[in-house]
Amino acid sequence: MALLVFLLLAFFTGPAQFESSSTVRLVGGPHRCEGRVEVQQNGEWGTVCDDGWGMEDVAVVCRELNCGEAKWTPSGTLYTPSTDKDQKVFLQEVICQGHELNLSQCDQVEVFDCTHDEDAGAQCEKPSLTVRLAGGPHRCEGRVEVQQNGEWHTMCHAGWGMEEAAVVCRELNCGEAKGTPRGTAYEPSTGTDQKVLMQEVICQGHELNLTACEPVDIFDCFHNEGAGVQCEMLENVRLVGGPRRCKGRVEVKHQGKWGTVCKAGWNLSAVKVVCRQLGCGKALLTKRCCSTTQGQGPIWLSEVSCSGRELSLQRCSSGILGKNNCTHDDDMCVECEDPFDLRLVGGDTNCSGRLEVLHKGEWGSVCDDGWGEEEDRTVCKQLGCGESLFPSAKIQKFGRGVGRIWLDDVRCSGKEKSLEQCQHRFWGHHDCNHKEDVAVICSEP
Repeated sequence: MALLVFLLLAFFTGPAQFESSSTVRLVGGPHRCEGRVEVQQNGEWGTVCDDGWGMEDVAVVCRELNCGEAKWTPSGTLYTPSTDKDQKVFLQEVICQGHELNLSQCDQVEVFDCTHDEDAGAQCEKPSLTVRLAGGPHRCEGRVEVQQNGEWHTMCHAGWGMEEAAVVCRELNCGEAKGTPRGTAYEPSTGTDQKVLMQEVICQGHELNLTACEPVDIFDCFHNEGAGVQCEMLENVRLVGGPRRCKGRVEVKHQGKWGTVCKAGWNLSAVKVVCRQLGCGKALLTKRCCSTTQGQGPIWLSEVSCSGRELSLQRCSSGILGKNNCTHDDDMCVECEDPFDLRLVGGDTNCSGRLEVLHKGEWGSVCDDGWGEEEDRTVCKQLGCGESLFPSAKIQKFGRGVGRIWLDDVRCSGKEKSLEQCQHRFWGHHDCNHKEDVAVICSEP
């Protein structure tokens, strides 16, 4: 009866209008112009039901977000993380003609029987202006560069602050903003032929991307005034208990808690996705778990199915989160080729010799400028070779290297688990010759 009364009321009164203060965003997609549709009312974000949702409605969303042409009307359930069960569904049906400038101009019917299984999605063109952080230790820190018309430009430091950094971190899905270092802190330095974007942006800090900030033209900025950003590095997946970061038990993070993945349904395509997400090399299908410890806590995922093209494991289909019949004996492990591998060559065992590191598929040596006991310890720890016997290693024992000298001025604190985490010059930058190659002897073969 209540439903009948509502339908009669909706029929006679006609569709209502959005509040003028409502805004829209796309959540969980590969970029800001694709994802689950959410609208804001009275400071709260809620979803939109897919009843009647079509290309006219998507076209308006794409126009409002400055995202080019509408491409598709996917289900909002495709995008992760899934909608929080406590989040409201604000709209039952949106009725657009396709020419409106924003969703607030479209008619709508308020919710009476819609659930999050019916959330609407939208896919637009990728944004014409994209952002990246270049030269940093990971993708969430570095010099700010923006792309316009297929060309990358340096972002000027003028007026740059934590509000702008917060927007960049949000756009890149990199967590909280931590700092605004000068872009000149990152190597390699900006190319002399790269343009400086003759524009300053003024952000409030709540914007979803830099294109939503206010542009201000400037005329006197140079590469030595480039902006930098330091964000958190979000961890959604990791490999635990293995001998190096690209081999171990798969764990994913949900609701702030790490849990394992059941091997049911697992195949090489899923391994490829994990290796790609972690920035590791070629995927190797592991027949048995390569972790030295057994998993603890929740088993978050089971029946994972990937095509191999996904950008992250969270984009693969799987069973219901946390619902499975697995035990930790079924935990899945992954092995990838490590793009940052190291070895000791020329010695009697693989725990002594001249140090070489692998970069871009090529082995090269390490210069001994600044090399000391902490660096030795880190190498022995990473190789599982016991304690360092520093300073007993002499390069004369193992011969000089040939070819590349990849690293120079390496600095470790002693807390690092691998040499990759230590500070060093940019790859291939050095002032050494092979007389200065590092050699290491560890206590255990």
